[in-house]
Amino acid sequence: MKSPLLALPGAVPAEGTDEGVAAHYGDLFREQRNLARGTGFVDLSHRGVLTVTGEDRLSWLHLLLTQHVSALPAQQATEALVLSPNGHVEHALYLVDDGTTTWAHVEPGTQQALIGYLESMKFFYRVEVADATADYAVVHLPAGSTAPTDGAAAVRELPYGRDLFLPRAELATLTKGYGPAAGVWAYEALRIEGHRPRLGFETDHRTIPHEVDWLATAVHLQKGCYRGQETVARVHNLGRPPRRLVFLHLDGTEEVLPPHGTEVRLASDPQGRALGVVTSSARHHELGPIALAVVKRNVPVDAVLLAGTVPGTQDVIVPQ
Repeated sequence: MKSPLLALPGAVPAEGTDEGVAAHYGDLFREQRNLARGTGFVDLSHRGVLTVTGEDRLSWLHLLLTQHVSALPAQQATEALVLSPNGHVEHALYLVDDGTTTWAHVEPGTQQALIGYLESMKFFYRVEVADATADYAVVHLPAGSTAPTDGAAAVRELPYGRDLFLPRAELATLTKGYGPAAGVWAYEALRIEGHRPRLGFETDHRTIPHEVDWLATAVHLQKGCYRGQETVARVHNLGRPPRRLVFLHLDGTEEVLPPHGTEVRLASDPQGRALGVVTSSARHHELGPIALAVVKRNVPVDAVLLAGTVPGTQDVIVPQ
């Protein structure tokens, strides 16, 4: 779904998963600095939006999701996962309930599969699930923004900003008061800096929540049963995940930014066996080139790694 904000001056369309919104508006570092200072906004209107209504909505979602939401207070943001029976991550939802409706945004193009699963689990519960993507669009305001949010149908308050659910037909009008637009490249650079995993980037068909630090934000370890809960509990209580997410400070003298899927090896053994892959990378306005990667658990935490041809040192996200 192509955003009307691509008509703004300087807009360069994003490609791949983020197609439909702007990658940048002509100055990537200026856009990042604006967001870091709490000004501007990010058009995330390509993301899927779904709503759940009905008096059983929270108790029903509680049975299906990894997060404790049965008593979720109105206006309190949270995030949650849907797992496979074997505990692998299938969906990531970014949620808020306004007292009558639970709002969620998800990765672009994933909402139909998620809604299909939710519909199959309705049984006798008094709930209605709807794809609201055609009617509502997501816009992100950074932490510290004083932009008005009166036109939003729902707001997710987060430590790093606010996600607004705006009427799609009013997107261009409402965002005029939000300050300068920033593209998804700037948003991604700050996401990587914040170590926040993204479905389809930091995950593959084998990912369990422990590997990418989703236990900290999207999984409640004391709640009741849900699909995949046995794997979550077993790995948390008895073992360690086979892989771990790391943050990489990449060599700033290299011109190449390793793309998603680039193999990671030990810098001391560049012809050796691949130990993982780069999942996301960006050029940061202060840190220079940075990346997230998923590597085998036993990779030494102090080892210099090689992302393709680019050396990088690690910051530990998930303990070894």
